[in-house]
Amino acid sequence: MDLRFLEPLYRAPGPVASVYMDTTRATENAVHEIGLRWRGLREELSESGADEATLKALDSAAGGVSGIPGPQGEALFAADGELIAAYTLSSPPSRNRASLLPVPDPIELVSDLDDGLPYVVVALDREGADIYAYPAYGSLSEERHTSGATLHINKVPTGGWRQKHHQRHTEEVWFANAAEVAHDVEEAVKNVQAAAVFVGGDERALGKVREHLHHSTAEMLIELSGGGRGDPDAIAELRKSVEEGLRRTAVVLRSGLMEQYAQDLNREGRAVQGLSATCEALRSGQVGRLLLAGDRTDEPTLWASASDPLETAEDRSRMTDPAEAFEAPASSLLLRAAQATSAAFTRLPDSGDAQDGAGAFLRFSAAP
Repeated sequence: MDLRFLEPLYRAPGPVASVYMDTTRATENAVHEIGLRWRGLREELSESGADEATLKALDSAAGGVSGIPGPQGEALFAADGELIAAYTLSSPPSRNRASLLPVPDPIELVSDLDDGLPYVVVALDREGADIYAYPAYGSLSEERHTSGATLHINKVPTGGWRQKHHQRHTEEVWFANAAEVAHDVEEAVKNVQAAAVFVGGDERALGKVREHLHHSTAEMLIELSGGGRGDPDAIAELRKSVEEGLRRTAVVLRSGLMEQYAQDLNREGRAVQGLSATCEALRSGQVGRLLLAGDRTDEPTLWASASDPLETAEDRSRMTDPAEAFEAPASSLLLRAAQATSAAFTRLPDSGDAQDGAGAFLRFSAAP
């Protein structure tokens, strides 16, 4: 994933308050429970030294978003009396927590977003389609509703010449509608650079739409059962299927990347693993993609420079200016350095996939 969206967080003057909280609204007293969670986290931040203006800025955003069904969480960041960013998480964080550090703590946020990918959803019938395009890390980007000719769209049971003529006209209408749907699907795919197209609805209509799609788009199609247009139950089922499809697709894409990583570790200058090697690679601008485990329970700390985000080390004495160095969780500082060098990020499926739960693909090899 692209880490450029983290720039406002790392640009903010420290200390930065980072909050992760379960905001699921599945019970009648969920709002009250969420309020109690925030109150406890607010007290922790206050005891850690957060100023009242920053706490009030967090007050304005804490509590999640109403109207979102199922599990959810939120990630909030504030500093110097200002709310820097607020994000809704697709699932609750591993635990409710808050921290006040010289830099933000975005590891759970980027781990959650890393499962995202740009995609298109198509609810299809023989008259047309409802098409929704989503970027990788954001809300609905584009919505299209295609409704072609509907005259004689249903075949009739009568026999003879009239039935054949009627059926041929029906096929022509389906074909024309399918061409219009395919055009809109291609446009939606192009606009969000989609990696997957989830389609639910009429199977025969899908077959005709597929005939009009470019080969590369047809290969992205993931057929889902049900999910026709207009029926609320079918739409709800389609949404559920899309969520599961996204999870499966993310797992497949990540597993392919990890296979490549395992191979590159055995090729000199292609990849590194471990905190020390990853810090050195970031320091020299070699990292093309940072790999970190999402579960950072009991994670180690690193030393970092307040003025140079690339300078991180396990040992304070290795810093250019040890006096001005500060200590923070390793993931926060590694992400800070990766963002500063426009490196990408991928969450490791398991902390054991790389030594110390950290590694990287390299852009180039350092000179011997």
